[in-house]
Amino acid sequence: MWCSRAQSLTEKSRAMKQLPGNIKVLYFASESLEPYVEIITVKDPKHRLSLCSSLDSEAEEPEYQGDVDSVLPVLSDHSLLLDDHHLQRLAAHMPARTQGYPWQLVYSTAVHGSSLKTLYRNMAGLDSPVLLVIKDMDKKVFGAFSSDPFRVSKYCYGTGETFLFSFNPDFQAYRWSGDNSYFVNGNWQSLQIGGGGGRFALWLDADLYHGASFSCPTFHNAPLSTQEDFIVQDLEVWTVHS
Repeated sequence: MWCSRAQSLTEKSRAMKQLPGNIKVLYFASESLEPYVEIITVKDPKHRLSLCSSLDSEAEEPEYQGDVDSVLPVLSDHSLLLDDHHLQRLAAHMPARTQGYPWQLVYSTAVHGSSLKTLYRNMAGLDSPVLLVIKDMDKKVFGAFSSDPFRVSKYCYGTGETFLFSFNPDFQAYRWSGDNSYFVNGNWQSLQIGGGGGRFALWLDADLYHGASFSCPTFHNAPLSTQEDFIVQDLEVWTVHS
């Protein structure tokens, strides 16, 4: 539980004074932690603590490079789903901290088979962003950039760097709306990205075969796939070592 106190007592008048809009005083308290206060400076009201993640994963809105300044990523392995056109458009929306670093293939249905458990196992020990790319049976390519590697977790995780994308064939990117912080959640039965109102922006089953994509408050996205319920043809996950 947290709250923001936007007022402070002046020393001379002892009267209540409004703090600047970019200064927040956060009070933290839970059953497992001693209460404490933290004063932070934020750039935008959308910068808020995730109510669905641990206290040390505050969601921050990323800064992005423009198309001109973006560097085409170098893939360490061959991709069945990404060509230079895809890479150029994606690189322009990646966080600046990932620019200029190679992308390594972590998981591929063509190489590792179709198993969410294997996907999680291949990411064990990773501490870097990941790019999920899917091609459905209608040949549409879409996916998500996640600030955190995919893992099984009781709570949602990730930050405002996370975004969705689709090629239809025109490129569309959907960044964090600020409405909630339901970025990523993983269990042994499914992987979920985005949420709110019982609908996920992207959902994959344990076999990485059936999927679904709906509009959701986290990203204010359109469905990424041709059909809201889709079948996976190929799936790849890349990690950016920065």
